[in-house]
Amino acid sequence: MHLTRRGMPLAGLLILGLLAWARPAAATNGMFANGYGGGSKAMGGTGVTLSTDVLSAAQNPALGVTEGNIASLCVDQFMPQRNVDIANNGGPLPPGKFDSKNNWFPIVCGGVNTLVAPDWSVGLMAFANGGMNTHYDAPLFANFGPGATSPLGIDMGQEFIALNIAHEVNDRLSIGVAPTLAIQRFLAQGLQPFAPMSWAPNSVTNNGYDYSVGGGVKFGATYAVNNYLTIGAAYQSKMYMTPFDKYKGLFAGSGTFNIPAWVSDGIDIKPTRNVDLLLEHERIFYGDVKAISASGVPPFGPLGSPNGPGFGWKDMDVFRVGAQWWATHDLALRAGFSKATSFTTSSQALFNILAPATPTTHASTGFTYRLNDSYSLCFAYVHAFSHTFSGSTPGMMGNQVAALTMSQDEVMTGISYKW
Repeated sequence: MHLTRRGMPLAGLLILGLLAWARPAAATNGMFANGYGGGSKAMGGTGVTLSTDVLSAAQNPALGVTEGNIASLCVDQFMPQRNVDIANNGGPLPPGKFDSKNNWFPIVCGGVNTLVAPDWSVGLMAFANGGMNTHYDAPLFANFGPGATSPLGIDMGQEFIALNIAHEVNDRLSIGVAPTLAIQRFLAQGLQPFAPMSWAPNSVTNNGYDYSVGGGVKFGATYAVNNYLTIGAAYQSKMYMTPFDKYKGLFAGSGTFNIPAWVSDGIDIKPTRNVDLLLEHERIFYGDVKAISASGVPPFGPLGSPNGPGFGWKDMDVFRVGAQWWATHDLALRAGFSKATSFTTSSQALFNILAPATPTTHASTGFTYRLNDSYSLCFAYVHAFSHTFSGSTPGMMGNQVAALTMSQDEVMTGISYKW
């Protein structure tokens, strides 16, 4: 035990170090990941009431005390397929079907959690919250102004590092809190035609990667009603971020891109000792972040100004079902499904060519296998079904219609050590 506790800080530093080469771009429900950790991802993103691995506390901080003493390392391979199909009816966009490149993103995650008392736990977690990436080889916006280059696209990634503190109040109630550091990375390319529309034309595009830091806090609770029913809820505040100075002429509010708040709630029904059936709901407050929710339909102010255009996203609701079955003492089988509401309206098509976050339906499966009393392996596979969003932005596209399509596959593998 003494040697293991001494090794915990080293394990934490190793996990955080590996994140340096991770490329978080795991957009599923809008720009957010559909669950954190292999257990949650395998169950449709559910997990607000059930602990499956060290990242369960990312779903609900109250689960940290249930996790006990555990260290985990995971690798998430995110594989999105994105394209835009532009109608040939005389509008400003070149007609044809254009595929976005960069279809594989490795993302490292993990954490360490330990019981500091029988009813208190402390943990450190690092994981990708979400993001978005597009990379078109054609200058699709060339007719909107001079100077267009290719490639055209954006690369947004969000990484969270959370300190989790959980307390078991009594045999039924657990609560938790997680102060969270957020780090964002952003790159825009090929947007030169829009520079004259900005209050800061030199801070719109092709300025390399820029970074933003900030943070917020997450709260959670679980309550065991009886041996067959547990309820849970979690809330993550808005993450207040420093502006992207290199792109202050692009995002509404001089480059400010805060991360939206969310709230989730759910129940865990246990018809037998070895089976968990999960029903959950999450609401993501995209409408509260100007850079995301501001309309891209004229009239609007200069790009980057307080009343500048955005992507026109609205609040999103996600409904999830998941199941876990301990088929044997060493093997847990999981499956899940989620369905989300639409992220925007057809009038917002133009700027969403850069962020075609169209999938609304996910199905997943996976397992955990215990190698022995200390080590276990985890696997999850998630498929986001292809979904097309079609529209035309008045005042920008004429009657030309753009059909945005995205599908995704995701494979997460991980190893955990308990003591």
